[in-house]
Amino acid sequence: MQKILYLVSEDWYFVSHRLPMARAARDAGYEVHVATRVDRCGAQIEAEGFHLHPIQWRRGSMNPFRLAGAVMETRRLYRRLRPDLVHHVATVSTVIGSLAALALPMQKLNAFAGLGFAYASKAMMVRPLRAVAYAFLGWLLKRPHSTVLVQNPDDGVTISGLGVPRELIAFIPGSGVDVDFLTALPEPANAFTAGFAARLLDIKGVQTLVRAHEILAERGIAVRLLLAGQPDKPNPSSIPEPVLARWRQRPNLILLGHVDDVRTVWAQAHIAILPSRGGEGIPLSLLEAAACGRPLIATDVAGCREIARLDVNALLVPPDEPGALADAIETLIQDRAMRQRFGQASRQIAVKEYSTTLVGREIVALYARLLKRSAA
Repeated sequence: MQKILYLVSEDWYFVSHRLPMARAARDAGYEVHVATRVDRCGAQIEAEGFHLHPIQWRRGSMNPFRLAGAVMETRRLYRRLRPDLVHHVATVSTVIGSLAALALPMQKLNAFAGLGFAYASKAMMVRPLRAVAYAFLGWLLKRPHSTVLVQNPDDGVTISGLGVPRELIAFIPGSGVDVDFLTALPEPANAFTAGFAARLLDIKGVQTLVRAHEILAERGIAVRLLLAGQPDKPNPSSIPEPVLARWRQRPNLILLGHVDDVRTVWAQAHIAILPSRGGEGIPLSLLEAAACGRPLIATDVAGCREIARLDVNALLVPPDEPGALADAIETLIQDRAMRQRFGQASRQIAVKEYSTTLVGREIVALYARLLKRSAA
């Protein structure tokens, strides 16, 4: 039986973003292994029948000694397991896993769920780091037996710009959404409510959303805003606790924290909002809201506009413009027919293009192609 090993820095991220792919691989007859930092989802991973391998390293450290230690720990695991294919999930795992796999005989699938903070941030301090990081990343991605997996066409263009041949770039739109579990929900009867479900990061545009909420209040428009998600301290754009403390004092602004069942959010919300500043793949937040039949408001950035389609199921606004975001929310408050039309279209898009069944079929086909190439 051929072995597929997923390398992902956090167990919760594997469960939220890669579980459908791993299930499809398991059901296709592969022996599935998961190497991750075990926090709160270890038992759930093992219950799926996957082989769990705890790792000690984690995101957020630029210390070269810790990086070297993470590479060596991962290389020991690769040499012991001898997987046929390793699926590196996101940038950190791609860098560490690719270094660990140098000169080892295995196929490497380097999967990007967007290009993240370093790509989207406009801070001056990030620019020189980005240039160096991209040159190094391009070298890694062109190594033998490596394929890059992206979720949207814009990221494919960016990766190609690093010198990676187009034939080594695969495209699968997102991680999949369970459209049988997440079903179309009726519009709630409560006061008008907008929902946001993602990590509380500046790069996700949550500060822009809170400012838009303030603008609506200044206009005399009462909107209940639900923020579902937690900060992510290893991420440089994580919202600091003092800011969250101020938000908790604001009227009509509810911080829900981590939510186990996202349906409870969309059951209360009339619309879903993700004002991301960029760096997205295909946002799971918008996929789940669309599956629940919610109209969307998103920024006109790569990834978001793939699922949030202007005047089809969504309104699009420029990033970092709270006034425009407030206008879009007000438009949907006033136009119930538009909300209904957008919500129906959202559900259809999720079912026809982004279901776990479709994504699972595509990832298994990709694994088969890569392993066939390896055998040849």
